Amino acid sequence: MASQNEADEAKTPDELDPPRDVQYSQFTVNTKRYIVVMGSLASFFSPLSSSIYLPALTTISNDLHVSISQVNLTVTTYLIMQGVAPMFTAGFSDSAGRRPAYILCFTVYLAANIGLGLQNSYAAILVLRCLQSAGSSGTVALANGLVGDMITSAERGSYVAFASVGSMLGPSLSPIIGGLFTQYTNWHWIFWFLLIAGGVFFLFLLLFLPETCRKVVGDGSIPPPPLNNSLVDVIRHRRRKAQGLVPNPEKEAEVRKNYSLRFPSPVPTFKILYDLETSAILLTTGLLFAGFYAVMTGASTSFHEIYKFNNLQAALMYLPIGAGGIISAFTTGKIVDWNYRRHARHAGLAVVKGVRADISNFNVERARLEVALPYYYISNIAMLAYGWVMGRDIHIAAPVIILFIAGWTLIGTSQVLNVLMVDLWPGKSAAATAANNLFRCELGAAASAAITPMALAMGQGWAYTTLALISIAVSPCLWVVALNGIKWRQKRNRKEEEKASSVKD
Repeated sequence: MASQNEADEAKTPDELDPPRDVQYSQFTVNTKRYIVVMGSLASFFSPLSSSIYLPALTTISNDLHVSISQVNLTVTTYLIMQGVAPMFTAGFSDSAGRRPAYILCFTVYLAANIGLGLQNSYAAILVLRCLQSAGSSGTVALANGLVGDMITSAERGSYVAFASVGSMLGPSLSPIIGGLFTQYTNWHWIFWFLLIAGGVFFLFLLLFLPETCRKVVGDGSIPPPPLNNSLVDVIRHRRRKAQGLVPNPEKEAEVRKNYSLRFPSPVPTFKILYDLETSAILLTTGLLFAGFYAVMTGASTSFHEIYKFNNLQAALMYLPIGAGGIISAFTTGKIVDWNYRRHARHAGLAVVKGVRADISNFNVERARLEVALPYYYISNIAMLAYGWVMGRDIHIAAPVIILFIAGWTLIGTSQVLNVLMVDLWPGKSAAATAANNLFRCELGAAASAAITPMALAMGQGWAYTTLALISIAVSPCLWVVALNGIKWRQKRNRKEEEKASSVKD
């Protein structure tokens, strides 16, 4: 006889969702935006903590009497942990809820910052940076988890834009903040700043972020358990009760059966990684981001050496990437949703705002990838051009424009593929994002470590050209997904349904 946990795991998303002719979520449009923006700001701390540290590397090397290579190792280990940690928190949040996962992440993050602010030991900093990364990076997957909880496929592109803002602002603003702290204060103040900023935001999140996980609150009409409750939840459900909107006891009991507090495990993410369609998407995304991390890692040194910039001037060169990313986030989402509606009309699929459509026989892969592929190729061309421009000492306007285009197209590609991942894994959106993050960060760590030796061996132009050509060479994977993804998805869904039936029997 199968256990209840196995039965819950085997449930298909359809069994946990409302009928397709009712609203997918009971949260209002403004509340949805507010929740997604809060999740996005929480995810801001992961790239912030990664890049704010870069301007201080030389200073830390001198103060701790270790080589710059040893200090660079703390950057590489941070990126490695940034890819691994969300695998644990994502699956945990998909079953226990988003709020307990956020509480776990911020508790670890704040404790690590206290330790880093007090440390003058290289070994301790190496370990604590891994702990800091583990805490902050777990929030990245949770932001897209919030989107998957509340937003239908037809509207998902626009909302993922809000979810992406934090992760885009981090790489652009953090080197400037780190440069200011390094120039005018002791480097320890970088970590005290992160502690204060993270603590204030965590308090706000504890009070005002509602629980959204569908295995905990359904469509938002079910009151959450005490651990998942917030001040906003208490007020909202009191108002609903005063209006006579009391949850159906049977529906509440069904949702409660899916709620479980388990030790964080990477298994849900590994299950997603084994899927053929998902792996093809993750590989192309990871290689694209590897080039991005290579640009981010080498930019500071390149602007120092070629344009003779000081720390603050070099840090300002990250702004075009962020500006391009922000503009892309709020334009690409509209294109994504428009293309979805266009394909839905041709397929005879009804699109009703706020109501989830059945996409089991709809080629959502093609609808998404028609937008992603042009961005993907432009992004790689921009990276290639950046390498040759930086190798020629051309006017500063050239790399600024190229970095803007790179930020615009890279974030555009990432945004569309994140939307597709949530489409492919309803009910497991945080775990799907964690799988994406694993490929992106681990390949990014490898590219960050390799770009300097590559540039020294073959020159900047050929180094970035090599990374771009590798990325372009695997792009046919996305074309194959656009053509065959729907068949792979249908086959996987049939297997899940058969498994669910066998467990019930």
